[in-house]
Amino acid sequence: MSPPRPSRPKVVVVGVGRLGGALALALAAKRWPVRVLARSEESRRRALELGLKPATEKDLAQARVCLLCVPDKTVPAVAEELKPRLARGAALVHCAGALSLEALGPPRGKVLGSFHPLVAVSDPRDSLAGNSVALSTRSRWLREALERMAKDVGLRALRVPEKQRAAYHAGAVLSAGGVVAALSAAVEAFRAAGISEEDALAALLPLTRSALRGVEARGLAAGYTGPIARGDAGVVTAHLAALPPEVATVYRPLSRRGLRLVGHRLPHDALATLERLLASDPL
Repeated sequence: MSPPRPSRPKVVVVGVGRLGGALALALAAKRWPVRVLARSEESRRRALELGLKPATEKDLAQARVCLLCVPDKTVPAVAEELKPRLARGAALVHCAGALSLEALGPPRGKVLGSFHPLVAVSDPRDSLAGNSVALSTRSRWLREALERMAKDVGLRALRVPEKQRAAYHAGAVLSAGGVVAALSAAVEAFRAAGISEEDALAALLPLTRSALRGVEARGLAAGYTGPIARGDAGVVTAHLAALPPEVATVYRPLSRRGLRLVGHRLPHDALATLERLLASDPL
């Protein structure tokens, strides 16, 4: 019988960018035995500035979990480079949201997995706590280790089926970059009203946060507000007339989506009018 694996196995984080640095710092704060493998002189300097311990070849050979925090396009090559340097049975885990386990290539005696935090990390010192992480692996022990890792750093674990990974990642992108893109359209609408980008963001960001708090407290349909939720076709007509064409092409599909959330509680005539107004973009 093989000896039981430690509850906090030795971890090497490959890459000291924003996510790699944040994961390494969070794990170190929870007393995980973690080292970082820097792949450039700049990365080594960044690791030292963050107070992270650099990984030696011995650390790599003794690691039970190796987290690849590298650009998506480099994952296959980095995985192949590292496999001979890791012990047999060690876990090789990428942190890319869009990539399947196949991106890691043939196992070659390694256990494969993915660990994708759903958090927009803009600085290695950002906290990961309070967010979620998508996990995927066929190994029971690695799944338990990754779930323990998630719990320790304050992440809620989600298991994502490999066949549905693209749909999961698209949803994640819409909730982050998609929201920023929608906010940019709102800023453009304010600009059409003569309001500067600085003043627009100062006004709109708190409004966006209040809307998200409403969704958090009451759910999507109950948290959705505005003229669509009220069935006010007159206001929507005025919006479409006032908006620059490029912004109107964003307003219409987002409003149609909102109508799907709340249409069931609107009077039939109001629903029909709004559907007509929002049916298609002008040529």
